[in-house]
Amino acid sequence: QVQLVESGGGLVQAGGSLRPPCAVSGRSFSRYSMGWLRQAPGKEREFVAAIPSSDVATYYAGSVKGRFTISRDNAKNTVYLQMNSLNPDDTAVYYCAASLQWRVVTTGGSDYWGQGTQVIVSS
Repeated sequence: QVQLVESGGGLVQAGGSLRPPCAVSGRSFSRYSMGWLRQAPGKEREFVAAIPSSDVATYYAGSVKGRFTISRDNAKNTVYLQMNSLNPDDTAVYYCAASLQWRVVTTGGSDYWGQGTQVIVSS
């Protein structure tokens, strides 16, 4: 069983930055493709970023490319989302995603779910 615990969200002004971590418990973290998804009020959940188990490449939604960076620390069982140049459209609950299948995390899915972390960007 894998447990995901997101943290590090909060209220930030437009143009600011946040770097929420997702702590992952359970075995074989390094085998999982990891990702971040988000859900804004009244909208469907959408893919944000993904990083494979091999950590050789990353993949981003067009709306965040160039502003967000996903990374992982296999020694700490943690995945991060560095978010820069935030704007009000980035306001959402951010969820960590984990799957043994790359296509799952890159299409907005996850085999496990945490509680999410709220990010609010004020204008």
